Amino acid sequence: MSIIRVHDKEFEPYLTAEEINARIRIIAAQINADYAGKKPLFIAILNGAFMFASDLFKEITIDAEICFIKLASYKGTKSSGHVITAIGLDMDIIGREVIIVEDIVDTGKTLNEFLPQLQHQQPASMSIAALLHKPEATVYPLKIDYLGFTIPNKFVVGYGLDYDGLGRNIRELYRLCEQGN
Repeated sequence: MSIIRVHDKEFEPYLTAEEINARIRIIAAQINADYAGKKPLFIAILNGAFMFASDLFKEITIDAEICFIKLASYKGTKSSGHVITAIGLDMDIIGREVIIVEDIVDTGKTLNEFLPQLQHQQPASMSIAALLHKPEATVYPLKIDYLGFTIPNKFVVGYGLDYDGLGRNIRELYRLCEQGN
């Protein structure tokens, strides 16, 4: 892995595909154990969580369903501060065990605004599985039940996360170079 350029910025290697996949297998094993005998509904938040959701779901061995919802709060490398719902939830979650699949919990604003909407639909339980968490950036604290990695408050790209639309297809995770090019 070497430095890459996405648009006008340079990014340095941060997490390899192997490190990411190893952690996903651990998270899946925890979920498989915790939800044995149940049939959870995974709700993956697009666009960023699609790779994490796909790889996580491949490791789920219990009966489970998955659906997708699109929520957004980023523009460029900064959170816009406004959560936009573009595609709504089309499944009934009353009495269901729900696992929210998120790529990254940054400020926590997106989930802070979305979770009450879900709670209103009376699921039996709700858990959060996030690949990444930036505790230094968190303004709205959330309980993350299944966490891949805690990372510093640096902008990252790859493995589903983008910089203005590019970089989602990179298998590894890169962080913005210190010089901020």
